[in-house]
Amino acid sequence: MSFQNIEEVSDRHLHIIWTNADPMTSANMVMMYAKNSLLNNWWDKVTVVLWGAPQKLIFENEEVRTEMEFARDAGVEFSACISCSNILGLTDALNKENIETIRWGQKLTLLIQNGRHVLTV
Repeated sequence: MSFQNIEEVSDRHLHIIWTNADPMTSANMVMMYAKNSLLNNWWDKVTVVLWGAPQKLIFENEEVRTEMEFARDAGVEFSACISCSNILGLTDALNKENIETIRWGQKLTLLIQNGRHVLTV
């Protein structure tokens, strides 16, 4: 799912960096926008990156997990910051949920430096 070099990221690929653990923000912004972006063809590809607290939230809040599954069903891809997941002790749990865990720092920097589309919540 993740890219090896910046040329692999099309101009119609949105990365949503999800850092907010508020369930209402998750449902009414992150998941709603990610899902509707694909269903309405606003973007060709959407990747939601779980960075920090949302990694814990998806295991604690069933409504958030349900919304995440609806987004997945629409084609939204999920990835997680492995540094965060290691600190939180969630790397194995995330991988069991088919959420890749990778180092996102350099990738995020490349996205920003190369003018790709990044939304941070």
